[in-house]
Amino acid sequence: MTQSNGKRPHDGQIINETSKKIDNDVNSKVEVYFSSKIFNQDFRDELKNEVKDSQPYKWGTIRELMNDELLRNVRKEVLNEIHFTKKETDIYKVFQSGDLANLSGLNWDDLSRLPSLYKLRSAIYSQTFRDFISYVTGCGKLSGIKTDMSINTYTKSCHLLTHDDVIGSRRVSFILYLPDPDKTWKPHYGGSLRLFDSVVPNVPKTDYHCKLTPQFNQIAFFTVQPGLSFHDVEEVYVDKQRLSIQGWFHIPQEGEDGFIPGEQEETAKSTLQQLESQELQEYDFPKINRNDISKEEIKIYDELVNKDAISNKYLSTTDISYLEKFMSPNLLKTETMIQISDFFADQGFIDIKDFINPKYSTHLHKLIRDFELNELPKMPSRQSEVKFPWKQAVPPHKQRFLYIDGQHEEKIDSADDINFVNNCGPQELPNFSLVKNLINAVSNASSNASANTASDASSGDDSSSQVSSKLCELASFFKSKSFRKWLVLITQLVLIKDQILIRRFRPGHDFILATLLPKDEDEAVLDCILEATLNLTPTRGWENGEFGGYELCMITDDENGEDDDAAIYRSSENSDSVVYSSQACWNKLTLILRDPNVLKFIKYVSFNANGSRFDISGQWNAKNYSC
Repeated sequence: MTQSNGKRPHDGQIINETSKKIDNDVNSKVEVYFSSKIFNQDFRDELKNEVKDSQPYKWGTIRELMNDELLRNVRKEVLNEIHFTKKETDIYKVFQSGDLANLSGLNWDDLSRLPSLYKLRSAIYSQTFRDFISYVTGCGKLSGIKTDMSINTYTKSCHLLTHDDVIGSRRVSFILYLPDPDKTWKPHYGGSLRLFDSVVPNVPKTDYHCKLTPQFNQIAFFTVQPGLSFHDVEEVYVDKQRLSIQGWFHIPQEGEDGFIPGEQEETAKSTLQQLESQELQEYDFPKINRNDISKEEIKIYDELVNKDAISNKYLSTTDISYLEKFMSPNLLKTETMIQISDFFADQGFIDIKDFINPKYSTHLHKLIRDFELNELPKMPSRQSEVKFPWKQAVPPHKQRFLYIDGQHEEKIDSADDINFVNNCGPQELPNFSLVKNLINAVSNASSNASANTASDASSGDDSSSQVSSKLCELASFFKSKSFRKWLVLITQLVLIKDQILIRRFRPGHDFILATLLPKDEDEAVLDCILEATLNLTPTRGWENGEFGGYELCMITDDENGEDDDAAIYRSSENSDSVVYSSQACWNKLTLILRDPNVLKFIKYVSFNANGSRFDISGQWNAKNYSC
């Protein structure tokens, strides 16, 4: 083929003409690429009614959607020709292709190696299939100009945490599954699509409402609904490949049938905006609620930071005697305290290994390991299974973990429950010693009852009680005046407020997504927060981060704006943005002076981890001397 001037056409012309030809061929005989049932009006009406009545929001699924031969060829092309890149952030771990919206922009060699994939994309975004999706979902017109599709492969430990897909002009989400066509993908493999109901709009419930186990040539789709269409992809538990094509249909663009000026701006809401919404913080548990330290105690700290030199002589004999019950004695020596203080002042953080003294550490390590081994078959997995003093952090598009906060038992299953807790229920201060005494009392009563009935059924509960009691003892130590004096001496910060939490991150369940520090409007309070994490994870195998559970701090980039996928934030692989990271481990105290522009998260803990991540987390506000 030649142009009229006799010159050979360039590659772009060949590609453009070839892609147009494929698009025209697909549109002229689109029925060939789909199962005949989608053209049957009875099937369409039945599916439309199913979607209309579906829960927890409008969604649907179709088995054997595409021509089987075409889809098998697509799978072969993908496995042979597509390069996948591992991508991991706070919210997901997945192997992903590039954006398939620009297939027609590939060079000729690439296009010629992906003919079936190109036909599939053309069929999915054809007028015929867009009209079908529009009809069964009742979502309105869909764009034929804006295409948005990529290929994901979820292998062992890959996952995608709870989100609502609300970005830009998305109107309908879809996932076309391509696992091994000759084998059944079984539920215990993981990798299911899970849908979440909402407590109120923008606040998903902790436990999923329903889940879909994917099979080859099956599509799942749902209308993107701001604050309602929450879903996740369950972690893949086994060493198998779950291949899928993920994509979106968009609102009609300018010039297309159905375009409404301003519609995108009105409906598209940034997920990050939702996460930081002040009105919705009442649904967050645990609350960020740092309690005031007494004025008399603060006066002592003022004197400590004004001393000429750091010395343990400012700790009384009683202070040191108490601290040695928990801390390694070396950390209470003057020379050690000076070394720690100098490093912290220079770097803004420090890792202190072997923080707990050997005797206490050995006993606690055995308690936690034995507890997890005993509990293994019945680890709480749903919110209703979590027993006091432990509580479950919510909502799951921000966080999920178990915690003890030193306060009374709360019920937060519904909006009414949450309203009572926030506005009507007891508002006492945390007291880990009282919680510890309550745990011990309940445990003793249970042991006596067990002895009277000659039953050993409560042995697991006894183990849990011992661990909870010991951790509450450590949390009380974190709130002690003696420990705060030691912190003031080595950080040279006058502490004025604190909050302490005992936390457990269970395998296959728990995480904290990246968030910023909330702003404190009190000008007397320093913008930065002193944070401490005492790592108490007794199991091994966390060193390379493959099981998650690591803590990572990174600098946010405000210039990204709202057009980015806000749930992704900054990639943990971007070394320029990472300011600190730490793997789950045993007996290490990390101190960080955290700036307001630093995002922090704890990575989802894999189902295949050898146990839970345990820690004690402390936060302290400090006095702002510039006021």
